[in-house]
Amino acid sequence: MSASKIRLRLVVLCPHFEPDMAPTGAVMTRIVHELAELGHELHVVTSLPWYRAHAIEDTWRGRLWRVEQTAWGSITRVHPFPGKTKQNLLRRAIGFGLFSAIVGFCALRAGRNKTRSKRIDGVLAMSPPLTLGLTGRFVATLRRALLVFNIQDVFPDAAVRTGAITNKRIIAAAKLLERVSYNKSDAVVVLSSDLLTNISEKVAPSHRGALHVIPNFVDTAAITPQDRMTPYRCELGLGDEVIVMYAGNVGFSQSLDMVIAAAAELGQCHFVINGDGAARNTLRESARNLRNVHFVEYQPIERLSEVLASADIHVVPLRAGLASVSVPSKTYSILAAGRPIIAAIDADTEIPRMLSASGAGVSVAPDDPRLFIGAIRALAERPDLRAEMGANGRQWVANQMSPEAVALAYEALFVKPRISR
Repeated sequence: MSASKIRLRLVVLCPHFEPDMAPTGAVMTRIVHELAELGHELHVVTSLPWYRAHAIEDTWRGRLWRVEQTAWGSITRVHPFPGKTKQNLLRRAIGFGLFSAIVGFCALRAGRNKTRSKRIDGVLAMSPPLTLGLTGRFVATLRRALLVFNIQDVFPDAAVRTGAITNKRIIAAAKLLERVSYNKSDAVVVLSSDLLTNISEKVAPSHRGALHVIPNFVDTAAITPQDRMTPYRCELGLGDEVIVMYAGNVGFSQSLDMVIAAAAELGQCHFVINGDGAARNTLRESARNLRNVHFVEYQPIERLSEVLASADIHVVPLRAGLASVSVPSKTYSILAAGRPIIAAIDADTEIPRMLSASGAGVSVAPDDPRLFIGAIRALAERPDLRAEMGANGRQWVANQMSPEAVALAYEALFVKPRISR
């Protein structure tokens, strides 16, 4: 039981949860387990596993939703209505809407039985999708609970800045939904001070006290440094070559065209793009004549340490202007794996500050291939420096990014208002 001595009953709304291997799913899974360790009862409403292939996995098909009981509560898994491509924004919006509606229906029932009242203490909802904000408000109101809204990426800002959304009416509707969702939440949690500044401008001045910064974390027991000569390298047909890796969503927010440009100039290195997303096919076409570029599907979460350890250098590029709307959570996992990072992200934002504080890597200006390639070349030639940076990152993240501390911070958002009632 936690130090508060209060046992909370919480409903958690999130797009992914174990065994789904999306980064946000790993984050919320660990938060739930840590809150359970503190003695709380939790009822998760999430999607059927679908992230790896952007389709529901075979063993989970056949039902609109499924409910399973756990030692700490329950998990309800809902059909996510995935489309065949992430580029059809209308189809994705409809899918998010249907998913959020069914999540809301299931969340009203979560944790209820003949001996349980509908009353809960809180709802923890995650965005994206942004639609879960109003779903969370609906559930929290009917079940007389507090709503804490967790923002992993600020939508629609990222989509607008990358040009993924250009229709003015859609943008206006999304911005209205965003403002209403923030202002109707009892607490809004963001990952960094940069995201806090962004969201502060969108809420009523009287509501800014409801904004909180709680960073993501990494499970340093699950992700550990390993020898670079992994079985994964063998599967790629690679030996002792320097491997530069991008691992994560292959989308238009990331400047992955710079990775292809680097591969064309640095023939002595091999570049691995591990993941999937809307920009993957375009990138594959641009790299079709480069034999040192390897595109690989997402790997099972159990292999994460091995996959990350296979690289000598990890790159985290993000297009200019996006650091105020997104914090690439993959960064924490890379640090835990003991590998150096080259970040091409807006200066004086969360990731560059983190790399500077930890000594775990190098930051360059975004969307500048010359600086990006120069940083890769310099680090590729210095195995001693790579080892030093990797060790620095591992030590820093183990000391700073504790899952237990993050869970306690979320607990406090629900406990303090309850005590004051």
